Amino acid sequence: MKNLIIKNASVVNEGEIRIQDVLIEGEIIVRIDTNIDEYPAGTIVIDAKGKYLLPGIIDDQVHFREPGLTHKADISSESKAAVAGGITSFIEMPNTVPQSTTQELLEDKFKIASENSYANYSFMFGGTNDNLEELLKTNPKNVAGIKLFLGSSTGDMLVDNEEVLEKIFSSTKMLIAVHCEDETTIKKNLDKYKKIYGEDIPIKFHPIIRSEEACYLSSSKAIDLAKKTGARLHVFHISTARETYLFTNKIPLEEKQITAEVCVHHLWFDDSDYEKKGTLIKWNPAVKSAKDREGLWEALLDDRLDIVATDHAPHTLAEKNQVYTKAPSGGPLVQHALQAMLEAVKNKKISMERMVEKMCHNPAKIFKINKRGFIREGFYADLVLVDLNKSQTVTKNSLLYKCNWSPFEGLTFSAQITHTIVNGNLIYKEGIFDDKKKGKRLTFNR
Repeated sequence: MKNLIIKNASVVNEGEIRIQDVLIEGEIIVRIDTNIDEYPAGTIVIDAKGKYLLPGIIDDQVHFREPGLTHKADISSESKAAVAGGITSFIEMPNTVPQSTTQELLEDKFKIASENSYANYSFMFGGTNDNLEELLKTNPKNVAGIKLFLGSSTGDMLVDNEEVLEKIFSSTKMLIAVHCEDETTIKKNLDKYKKIYGEDIPIKFHPIIRSEEACYLSSSKAIDLAKKTGARLHVFHISTARETYLFTNKIPLEEKQITAEVCVHHLWFDDSDYEKKGTLIKWNPAVKSAKDREGLWEALLDDRLDIVATDHAPHTLAEKNQVYTKAPSGGPLVQHALQAMLEAVKNKKISMERMVEKMCHNPAKIFKINKRGFIREGFYADLVLVDLNKSQTVTKNSLLYKCNWSPFEGLTFSAQITHTIVNGNLIYKEGIFDDKKKGKRLTFNR
């Protein structure tokens, strides 16, 4: 492993931007200072003048589809796309085939990632109606958390037994992450529109079928249960303005027992985009109104919402182009999520410092990730250089996803990721990869 020094960078970290040099020896940042002139012979020098240096993005919710669904994606292809997009660590969900609902199956995924991931990784253990005993074996120091699906997105991973839910919430000190949509409400709405349109329901009705009410009922119920049991709850992909009022900004993040995430697509798209994008932007929870999108931005900026993530969930174009009831929900986002947020920075929706807080610092704090998420001496060197003056158009030829499509195709972003460093290794430089996969298993300070 060669040592690195990044010189003259605009370092964005912990609420400040400073022109600094960053010296990396092995996997670790050893010095941050102005004008570091002495460093070991053979050190690779990157002149970052005019560029911003960020901590590596930590994406707390992805679906990389391995094992069992690798015609859509796999850990190698999607982690490579993530690194090209400045994401240096990811937390992957349990709804693969087989599902990660036993400790043995969970460790199988860790083994695959140890051999194939470009980025750092962890996985969530999947809770079901009948695996509490196995769930309680989960090691909090080397597993990100417990994932519960409280909506119908993933079939037999739906946890709908209220007695079981309360037992899970009251029995584990692990972080419990939840997908919240009320199954009964969704089924009622879907049946209504199927009676009118059959299987080919116009996509514009998706946010009405998977409605604000379905989201709010489920989120509020999960939050009530967390308050009752004292569970550590993290609510994924909030999609409505109404839900944001369930969360507080009155206490520091470190003291919150209940936290929340918003995804890039809910901050970028609204229901007017269905006409052009169709099922390509069919997600669960659904992209909703422009008013909801603005409410999400407001809640992100006033700290009711704590994290920005992707919920990266690729499907093939053939799958997505089916009629409404058969087209799966989800889409690929990791390669362009940071660029989308940098566009928001340029448009003054959010400052660079706040974006880094929501995409780097806060995921590290919420999950208590060991020595990542910040640019600090003694921390792992997970770093990203971005050029705000270098545009990039999203083309099919530039995509690294196995599914080979993006909801951003044809869009020109005004900023570009130029370098990504993972554990001190320069993995990505201006479109060129070091094909040695350098990701490490994340560990947690719990």
